[in-house]
Amino acid sequence: MEFNFEQVHNYYERLVFEEVARRSHSYPEFTSDMLADVACVALNRLPARYVRHDVDMMFYLTEQERHAIELSLEEGLQFAFRFVRDRATKSRI
Repeated sequence: MEFNFEQVHNYYERLVFEEVARRSHSYPEFTSDMLADVACVALNRLPARYVRHDVDMMFYLTEQERHAIELSLEEGLQFAFRFVRDRATKSRI
């Protein structure tokens, strides 16, 4: 029997990566390493939601669940950008 797990991924990864890249223009002082740290911190604050296809997950969510995901994503990203900025500032002192 052959196994294929290449399609399995954390639903939040793509969302976080895209949003960090989109917001990076607002943080010109952040290096690419700092942005990777932001993505890691944000992902660690979000629940793991493993799927094979993003569409499958979205199809089965209620509007309330979609809204909760959006709020969690926003809170996680805001925290992560602040956290990384604060750590970078403290390391320079």
